[in-house]
Amino acid sequence: MKRKIIEVNDTMQQGYRYELTAPAGQDFAPEFEPDLTPKGMLELGVFGGKYMTDTRAEFPKSWFTNAKLSPKGSDPSLNYFGVDASQPLSVWRKKGWIHPDDPRGWFQWYCRYYQGRRIEDEDQRQIGRWKAMRRHIAQIRRNCEPGDIFCRRRQRQALLHWAYDSRKF
Repeated sequence: MKRKIIEVNDTMQQGYRYELTAPAGQDFAPEFEPDLTPKGMLELGVFGGKYMTDTRAEFPKSWFTNAKLSPKGSDPSLNYFGVDASQPLSVWRKKGWIHPDDPRGWFQWYCRYYQGRRIEDEDQRQIGRWKAMRRHIAQIRRNCEPGDIFCRRRQRQALLHWAYDSRKF
């Protein structure tokens, strides 16, 4: 694979550069098996449609063709489950969950990882956070009837935000 340099100039990052060292959608860490691609997540409706509105130049145009995006503020009705399941970025910052390379958090990391960027320590940290979300799958299975995808909608929406297809359990 030919390596490629990406330069980011959006609302939150100016002149940030990173290198793609893996093929898009491939060569993930063995323990990282997300159910959904970034494109699939955007099409389902995540983050109230606000998360990626100024980053289109960085990612493939196809990701945005059927994406549910809000031109203004967050609109939870765009989310698959129609509920708000996000914490403000300020909470993420306060808890130390934001890495300087990805000031928008987990989903920005995942989009860049999916495209082929690798940052070993940060990748392992984010994969660990992704794995920790599995506890919500167990809670849904324990408290909801099989096939009732609207049981625990907020929890299911949060799982969609982490690339787990919560419509399947």
